[in-house]
Amino acid sequence: MSQNTHKRTSPPPIFFIVLFILIAFGAYKFLPSLFKGKSSQPSGALANRASLGNQILLTSQTTAEKQAGITAFAKGDYQEAVQKFQASLQQNRNDPETVIYLNNARARNGSSLKIAVSVPIGTNPNVAQEILRGVAQAQDQINTSGGINGAQLQVEIVNDDNNSEVVKEVAKSLTQDANILAVIGHNASNASLEAAPIYQQEQLVMVTPTSQANNLSGFGSYIFRTVPNISLMATRLATYVVKTGKINIAICSDSQAPDSISFKDEFVAALSAAGGRFVPTVCDFSTPSFNPNNAFADAVSKGAQGLMVLPHVDRIDRAMSVAQINRGKLSLYANTTLYTNQTLKEGQKDVEGLVLPVPWHPETNPGSPFPDNARQRWGGIVNWRTATSFDATQAVIAGLRQSNTRQGLQQALRNPSFSTAGASEEVKFLPTGDRVGKPILVQVKRAGNTGYKFVPLP
Repeated sequence: MSQNTHKRTSPPPIFFIVLFILIAFGAYKFLPSLFKGKSSQPSGALANRASLGNQILLTSQTTAEKQAGITAFAKGDYQEAVQKFQASLQQNRNDPETVIYLNNARARNGSSLKIAVSVPIGTNPNVAQEILRGVAQAQDQINTSGGINGAQLQVEIVNDDNNSEVVKEVAKSLTQDANILAVIGHNASNASLEAAPIYQQEQLVMVTPTSQANNLSGFGSYIFRTVPNISLMATRLATYVVKTGKINIAICSDSQAPDSISFKDEFVAALSAAGGRFVPTVCDFSTPSFNPNNAFADAVSKGAQGLMVLPHVDRIDRAMSVAQINRGKLSLYANTTLYTNQTLKEGQKDVEGLVLPVPWHPETNPGSPFPDNARQRWGGIVNWRTATSFDATQAVIAGLRQSNTRQGLQQALRNPSFSTAGASEEVKFLPTGDRVGKPILVQVKRAGNTGYKFVPLP
């Protein structure tokens, strides 16, 4: 009897198997949370979209040395990674991704602070690199001068494709990494508007260097941007348009681009106040049935003297199609979106004379070292996105000098007396989170036999 009882009370072998499985599952499921942020390898939604140096996101900027650096970084051999990234930059110095990874590899050997930058690498790699150059230049500058109170700055690069659904997953993942103290981004206004509620709720500072939609102004205490309020940009351009005798202006906009909508609204109001007239036409770049011939013909038939083109940053080609049909017949105007190499390369003579406002231009800041430093670093002239991205990173660096916590950083940036040196003027924020600043008007002009360039207007 006692033997039978003993057999019944001893757990069968299957019990131990099940127990082992449960313990193993629990360890897999919950232990990683105890070490959140310790790994250099992004996980979850960011696994294939984020990198500190363990994978190449900008595939157009690849060398054998860069790939070797990536392999070494992923293995934790940071000394080898540094050497390989340096070798890659000897071949291609115009690669901001490698500059960031090089600084990240160096930072692995001591104390560091971590931020993220989210850009549309998959859908608009040129714009993504313009932003990354500003971030990389600021990171390199602070790390080679002793760091932030002795701590090196690490930057995680994220590819969000300017896609609303992707952006939401990116924002959620970044807020869950306790080591990330701020986010530089996003690029398009639709992306920033999707991410902003998440950052605000989770109390993670977001500083967008390029998003201009009105809805971001005063969005929340953790939301900032290093571009002036869009009303200043639109008013500056509207005043110029009327002063040059162009009274009747038609507009082609993009109903799926919040910054396009905001600029149109502000420009129409400013145009009317200055004595001009908005010519209503049917011209929406976002519609599948968009026809540039019909849009242009409609504007001309209604007496337009000028045409404003306001595309989404990923649909610049549609604005170019209108410019090609226009061929100089109507005066062309735009917002900052069209300040790209794509505009000059594809537009050529068709965009000659195009006028648009920008927050920064290298030729209007003779006393600033930033344009020359950028030219030496990247081997060419940079544009306003690089400058405002540099300024966004500079602001975060200055805030982290005061406090290396998320809440402390936010309080530093919100302080009315906050300011730091930028690409030209000091970086200061209004209570709305907007940048204190004023726009500059530029015009596309022929540059000898080398093509066309954006030139500041007096």
